[in-house]
Amino acid sequence: MENDDRKWEILQSEYLIKRPWLMARRDRVRLPNGVINDEYYVLEYPDWVNVIAITKEGDFLMERQYRHGLQWTGYELCAGVCETGEDPLESARRELYEETGYAGGDWVKHMTISANTSTMTNLCHCFVATGVERVSGQHLEETEDISVHLLSVDEVRRLLTGNEIRQALMAAPLWKYFAEHHLL
Repeated sequence: MENDDRKWEILQSEYLIKRPWLMARRDRVRLPNGVINDEYYVLEYPDWVNVIAITKEGDFLMERQYRHGLQWTGYELCAGVCETGEDPLESARRELYEETGYAGGDWVKHMTISANTSTMTNLCHCFVATGVERVSGQHLEETEDISVHLLSVDEVRRLLTGNEIRQALMAAPLWKYFAEHHLL
């Protein structure tokens, strides 16, 4: 394969908003063909993690919560933000413990994906944790309202095939897991 990264040259960059969970900037860029785009918008977020967590009994640990962007309540994987100084695995273990009270088990990196390679700078690191068990109650932040559910393979499959997992960064690793484990 040809090594041609076709990288754009950033001529000017200006932050429009700088907040802890969102930074938006406007770049003025020159494309390899010489065309200049005066307004290319980029969203900067910290990296994210999510976890396909499966208990010792073989149940999928799922969360249910309201998502204001879609004004919708649905099932999701445990997920969160990589905090400063944490590697993705540490973040994933912490999020699982805080949001569900589950821990332990065997952890493997499943995949790394992007919500939008065109306009977002961060990655989502997806893990599979098997053999997790409940070790405490939830340790939620003040702004979190999450219920924890143990679902069977059949129930999760129905959520996937019924288009009930709306978050693409959660659907993709679940579809991959189900395909790799011949669960479809």
